[in-house]
Amino acid sequence: MDHNPSTAHPAAVIVMAEDSFAEVFSREALARLRNTVEIAGPLPITDFAAPAAREALRETRVMLTGWGAPRIDAHVLDLAPRLEAVVHTAGTVKTFLDAEAFRRGIRVSTAAAANATPVAEFTLAAIVFGLKRASRFAHQLRTTRRHRIVDGIPPIGTNGVTIGILGASRVGREVIALLSRLDARILVCDPYLTASEAARLGVEVVSLPELCRRSDVLTLHAPSTPDTRRIIGARELGLLHDGALIVNTARGALIDTDALSAELVSGRLDAYLDVTDPEPLPADSPLYALPNVVITPHIAGALGNEIRRLGDSAVREVEQYVGRGILAHELRADELAYTA
Repeated sequence: MDHNPSTAHPAAVIVMAEDSFAEVFSREALARLRNTVEIAGPLPITDFAAPAAREALRETRVMLTGWGAPRIDAHVLDLAPRLEAVVHTAGTVKTFLDAEAFRRGIRVSTAAAANATPVAEFTLAAIVFGLKRASRFAHQLRTTRRHRIVDGIPPIGTNGVTIGILGASRVGREVIALLSRLDARILVCDPYLTASEAARLGVEVVSLPELCRRSDVLTLHAPSTPDTRRIIGARELGLLHDGALIVNTARGALIDTDALSAELVSGRLDAYLDVTDPEPLPADSPLYALPNVVITPHIAGALGNEIRRLGDSAVREVEQYVGRGILAHELRADELAYTA
C-alpha cells in the first residue's frame, strides 16, 4: 500500500451481519474510519453475490469483517484482486476466512487481544468467587436461610493458592497479569511457551499431569484443536485434589463432559463453566442444580458496551496500516494451528 498521506484514501468494505455492525462501530469510530478509508458498497456487506458488493470488491484494498461475515474463499478473493488486508473486529477468523487468503499474501489482523480483556476479567472474577466458595454458600443460604456454615466446605480463599493455567494464549497472558494482584503461585502448561517468555511472565512451566496435581485452580485458555479436544479427561481430573476449582472460559470441548460431570456430581470438585460441550448442556444435565457449579451462557467474551472496544481496536488497526503499513495484531498463517 502507498503510505503517502497525500494520496487518496484506499477503498474499503465492511463485511458482517447488520446487527454486528450496529454493535461494533460507534458513530465516532465510523467517523475516524471514514477519515482513513473510502468505504465502498453496502454498509455492511452481508452477501457477496449482491451486484453492489461485487462492484465494491473490485477496488477494495482493506476489508473489515465481523460476526456473521459470509465465507471468504478463493472465489470471493478472485472478486477482490487488489485486497491487501483483512481486519477482523472479533477473535477467530477460522469460521469464515479460507487459508487461501494467507497463501495470496493478504495480511490478516484480529481484535482477539481486545476481546481477551473481558474474558480475562471474567476469569479473575470466577477464580475469586470460586475459591470463596460463593456458589456453595449462596446455595446454603438459599436453602437453609441460616448464617454461613463452613463445615463441609472446601478450603476458602485465594491466599497462597496455586493457580494452574492451561494455555499461555492472549487470554491466558492477560489472566496471568491480573493474577499478580493475588498472593498466588502461577503454573503454566503450554508447549509453545519458551523459558524466556515464562521468566518474563513470572510463571513456572510444567507438564499437564504436574499442572493438575499441584493446582488449587485449573483455568483453561487453550484453543480448540484436534490436539486439545478433551485434553482434560478422567485421568487429568483425577489428579486434581479434593476441593480443586475448574474454570473454563475457553471452549467446552477441552473437557470430557461425562468425566467432569461425574466429579462434580460427587461434590469432589467445584467448577465455573462459561462454555460447555455441548453448548448448552442438555436440559436434564445434573450440573444445572449443583451447589458447587456455576454455569453461564458463554458471556465471558465481549458483550454490551464491551463490544465497542472491538470496533475501536479495528479502526486503530486500519489507521496504522494505511498510515504506516503496520498491523499491531497481525495473525500469521503458521499461528492458525494453535490459535482459536
